[in-house]
Formats: sequence, C-alpha cells, structure tokens
Amino acid sequence: MGSDTSAQDQTVSEAGEFGLIQRVTSGRAQPAATLLGPGDDAAVLAASDGRVVATTDVLVEQVHFRLAWSTPHQVGRKAVAVNLSDLAAMGAVPTGLLVGLGCPPETPTSVIDELSAGMWEEAQRVGAGLIGGDMVSAPALTISITALGDLQGRTPVTRSGACPGDVVAVAGRLGWAAAGLAVLGRGFRSPVAVVGAQRVPEPPYAAGPLAADAGATSMIDTSDGLLADLGHIAEASQVGIDLRDELIEVPQRLTEVASALGADARHWVLTGGEDQALAATFPPDQPLPEGWRAVGAVVEGSGVTVDGATYEGSSGWEHWR
Repeated sequence: MGSDTSAQDQTVSEAGEFGLIQRVTSGRAQPAATLLGPGDDAAVLAASDGRVVATTDVLVEQVHFRLAWSTPHQVGRKAVAVNLSDLAAMGAVPTGLLVGLGCPPETPTSVIDELSAGMWEEAQRVGAGLIGGDMVSAPALTISITALGDLQGRTPVTRSGACPGDVVAVAGRLGWAAAGLAVLGRGFRSPVAVVGAQRVPEPPYAAGPLAADAGATSMIDTSDGLLADLGHIAEASQVGIDLRDELIEVPQRLTEVASALGADARHWVLTGGEDQALAATFPPDQPLPEGWRAVGAVVEGSGVTVDGATYEGSSGWEHWR
C-alpha cells in the first residue's frame, strides 16, 4: 500500500483478508449467547434449549440486489433479514450469524464497512451477533449467511402440520417489495416507501414465536411470494389452501403505484416476494395472535386457489426460471 493511500481509500486486496476481518469485527459487542466470538477456528454459541435451528441464504449481486439501487448498508440489512425471517418462521429467536463474503479484489473497503454495519444493525434488532465467517475473492459481490436460533422450549413449527378447517393467516407486509422492484426497474427512485421496501425488508420477527406459542399448525416465510410459499405448505401437509379475495388487503399506496405503472397491485400482493412476511395456519377455534390477519382457510384437496379458482399466471419467484 502506498503511503498516500488512506484506510478509507483501500481496496479489499490492499487491506487483506485479516485486515477485513478486523474491520468487520472490531469494537462490536456480542450478545450473551456468544461464548466465543470471531478470532478462533470456530465460534462457540450457547444453546440453552439443547436444540439449534439453522438456516442459510445466498445473495448474489445483480441477482438479489444491485448496488446501483441500494447502498451497501441496505444490502447488509437485507442479507441478514432474509435469514432471520426463516428462523421466525420456525418459531425460533435468533442468536448468531455466520457470514461468508466473496467480492472482487478491487472492491473498496468502504463497501465492506457499510455492508458489515448494515448486517450488525439488523442483527442487533433481534439481539443476535455476527459470530464468525469467511472472506474470499469472487467475481461478484456474494453474501452467504447462516443464521442460528433458539426455540426456547417451543416445538418447531414446520410446513407439514396444516389440517382442513385451519385458518390461513399472514403477518407483515405483502406486495411492497414487488412494487419497489417495479418502480426501480422503470428507472424511478420514488415513492420512497415502496422503493425502501425493496431495498430493506421489515420482517415481523416477533410474530413467528407468537404464532408458535398460539399453536400454529404450520408456518413459512413468504420470500418467494404468498401463493408460491403457501403452495409449499399445501404440498408438505397434503391439503389444499383457498384464499378469500375479500380478505386480501391491497394497500391504497400500491394501487396508486400500479395505476401509474400500468401494473396490477393485487398481483404484487399475491405473488411478490422479498417482503419476508410470514404465513401460517391456525386451529379455527381460537383467536389469532397479535399482528396476524386471516386470509383464507385450509381445505381438502391440493394446491392453492383464490375463491376456489386457480390463479392465472406466475405464482411467485423460482430460481432458474
């Protein structure tokens, strides 16, 4: 590194692997569950429940995010959020995250600084920490996160427990991120609310454990779209799911944006992913927990319908299609 190059102007190749690790971990406080954090061959995390819930997601630049549309800080928050919402969908509380990061050697260290700051911010929203990981050279910015969670004595809520007669309910926003993607794809940067929803999701983290405590029979994170992900519950539970159109809320803001773009706001709500909302089924003889709203029912049969009819068109996101 030349004498006139400041730490802020470095590239990752100039900083080196261990220099980058120091930048990401230095001065960060770990939660009590982290018994041994970054700096050794592996981390040690307390598992008071005796079981650990684990999930992983990979985000690739130009596939899952674009730095032309989002800041590195926003990308960091989103990368963590998509993992934490999966833990919530099992009824677990997040405890720690392992981060794998690949990037081109010419990437400025400021990008890594902002990215890690966003990761830490989102993790700290739920009391979790970044407990370790790895950094490598890669042709595009790639983020792989493994999130670990604690069931705190709960039975994990899977996709396979839905029964005919159960109420289908959702928690969190639907359609906002899809609307934001449509806006960004047209070259616009407003309305801020919908664009912000695409850049950084707001998963209802607390709703997952609440649903588990309330006796949810199945649950899933709707990262690929409501219809597509309810389809996974229907298949795993060997049931049908029928949504009621009158119960599907289409926010006025989305209707306005759709009208301006010549799009269908209802389609965004039914098929748009990346809001990281939760969908679950509940026994019919009890009130829904706080933050949950009914959208349909579990029925005999298979697949997902809307008012008894098959939805025409794509039901959500699927890789390689």
